[in-house]
Order: sequence, then C-alpha cells, then structure tokens
Amino acid sequence: MSESAEQDIMTTIRGLMDEEHTLRFAEGGLEQQERRRMKEVEEALDQCWDLLRQRRARSEHGQDPDEARVRPVSEVENYRQ
Repeated sequence: MSESAEQDIMTTIRGLMDEEHTLRFAEGGLEQQERRRMKEVEEALDQCWDLLRQRRARSEHGQDPDEARVRPVSEVENYRQ
C-alpha cells in the first residue's frame, strides 16, 4: 500500500475531524450555513473512512490499493470506523 496515499487520507480525516469538532462545539449553536457545512463534513468523513477501508482490504487481498475509489455518499452514508 502506498504509505503516502494512506497518510494523505489520514491527514484529510484529521482536518475534517478538527472542523467537525469546532462546528459541534460552537457557542450559541449553528447557523443554517454551518449546519450545511457540518453535513458536508460528516459525509466527507464517511467517504474518507470508506476509501481507507477499501485500500486496506485491497492490500490485504493482494490487490492494488490504488484502484480503490471514492464512492458516492449514498453508498457509504453512516459508515463508522
């Protein structure tokens, strides 16, 4: 597995988690635009975790992890690591 690709995915996940935390604990609640952004962040996190899981599974089974692709939100919705 390409270590740099996995590191890039983990960096993205950490950034999204930081943003999610900031939004979740914003004083005074979230405005409509912030609620939309929270949904986008949650969906992007689901997609990143799914991509990471796909890459690791492909690698474990002797397949090329670089063939893993980001799947639509509808396929990965509510996936939790």
